[in-house]
Amino acid sequence: MNRKTIRRQLPSLLLTALFLLAWELLARRMNAAYILPSPTQILRRIYELRKPLLLVHLPATMAVVAVSLLLSLLLGIFLAILMDQSKTAERALYPLLVASQTIPTTALAPLFVLWLGYGIWSKVLAAVLMTFFPIAVTLSDGFRAIPPEMTELMQTLGATRWQLFWKLKLPAVLPSFFTAIRMAIPLSVIGAAIGEWLGAQAGLGYFSRRMMTQLDGAGVFAPIVLLSVAAMLLTALARQIETRALRFRNHQDSDREETRRRDS
Repeated sequence: MNRKTIRRQLPSLLLTALFLLAWELLARRMNAAYILPSPTQILRRIYELRKPLLLVHLPATMAVVAVSLLLSLLLGIFLAILMDQSKTAERALYPLLVASQTIPTTALAPLFVLWLGYGIWSKVLAAVLMTFFPIAVTLSDGFRAIPPEMTELMQTLGATRWQLFWKLKLPAVLPSFFTAIRMAIPLSVIGAAIGEWLGAQAGLGYFSRRMMTQLDGAGVFAPIVLLSVAAMLLTALARQIETRALRFRNHQDSDREETRRRDS
């Protein structure tokens, strides 16, 4: 990590440190760990429960997150492309997409358990319900943001619909695609945890609920901290992939522009 990165992250690090210090002091003053454990108590509990947390429940939750993200990406991309290609489909689907987000996931998750059992798919369905919407809407907005003049120019040059999609729309919507992924990652983690909380045999959400029945405040917070760390790491990874992909795209654009100049 270079100095420029440290300088950019310094305000966030200082604010986080101040928040944790205030939390530590407040928790020590309350002296009621079953209600509000201190950060040091939570870290100690994570270390004590490291084997079940890291070897059993974290992998179970990450499996749900991975499958739900993949399905949400496929569904969101399909819906965004469909709405871009057909205005009738957009008018028919967009209100349904919005309506799907007005139903609380906590109300549907128990039904998913009844339908699909305590396995992975009831949790995946709960996470997909929360995750596919921002992907579909963000990509759809990205398609709409493409200047009509660019589309008309390529059509004038004889580009087919397929060429229009691959050579203009897909590169142009790439930043929106990565924005959608970064929005979807925390939602998929939350959806997985909600599904596990309401009905599961393993997972960080399930473990947190089990610790609550034992009035173990630090045990309740321990898997929540792991969920937050996992979401931040996945989001940071998506950011790194985005930076490399956009840099590669810009490099290709520069090469094509240089080739056109030499040919002319």
